[in-house]
Amino acid sequence: MAWLATDEQSGEKLSARLSESLYGDPLAVSLVDNGQNQWQVAIHFGGIPDQRKIRALVAAAAGSEAAKRLRFERLAKQDWVKASLEGLRPVQAGRFLIHGAHDRARVLPNQIGIEIEAALAFGTGHHGTTRGCLLALDRICRSWLRRQRRIFDLGTGSGVLAIAAARTLHQHVLGTDIDAEAVRVARANARLNRAGVLVEVLRANGLANHRLRTQAPFDLIFANILLGPLQRLAAPLVKIAAPNARVILSGLLSSQANAALSAYRPLALERRIDTEGWTTLVLARRARPRPAVARPRRRS
Repeated sequence: MAWLATDEQSGEKLSARLSESLYGDPLAVSLVDNGQNQWQVAIHFGGIPDQRKIRALVAAAAGSEAAKRLRFERLAKQDWVKASLEGLRPVQAGRFLIHGAHDRARVLPNQIGIEIEAALAFGTGHHGTTRGCLLALDRICRSWLRRQRRIFDLGTGSGVLAIAAARTLHQHVLGTDIDAEAVRVARANARLNRAGVLVEVLRANGLANHRLRTQAPFDLIFANILLGPLQRLAAPLVKIAAPNARVILSGLLSSQANAALSAYRPLALERRIDTEGWTTLVLARRARPRPAVARPRRRS
């Protein structure tokens, strides 16, 4: 891993630059508040990193002094995801309660419990981006009338958003992820949460998938990824949104919200959710009004 202590603004800029520049690499970037305007940027690598490359990225984002302060260290082999989740409490987002097996008893009758165990896939509900998507989904579900909907979860990770949508709307949900391990984990989580029949998870790079094209257009789309991929996929993602569809974008730092909105300009901003320094955007594709038909006048 590599880590660096810096101020909040530099930390946000640096974590965003690293996430976008190293997209697709086996790594995780975190930003943690240490108090008194000191923030720690931590980068966990799946293998031995190119230190010169990482320092160059840090220098470009936060300056040469920050690059000099960057520290690398080798971690002992351990299931870090499992170790971290064991200490996490259940997280509530609207009606949803995301929990581990040891907290099943905490789910109340009026809540929708989703059990997510330790696994090497993103999306436990504890991150601000996932929680923002769940809050957006809860509000949408309360206002929608029950009818047939098509739902798509891009970059499904652990499958928590697909499972939540399937459990609430009782509709088929198509989820895709670029990572084979995430696909396996999402399928297992769907079965664990009694949503295996409704949730279909496929491995796909972006929107290049025949099954995806045949299922489109979609009434509800989740895209909880990063700003860079969201911008690159904006045009094709808008095309597969049905009239009156809702598109939920997340994985965005608060400072990146306007850039995402600009890329999805054909869609209208319906709601913005800010939580823990992250932003979730709920966009709507308005149906075009039907042209008025002139009626012939009756003779008096």
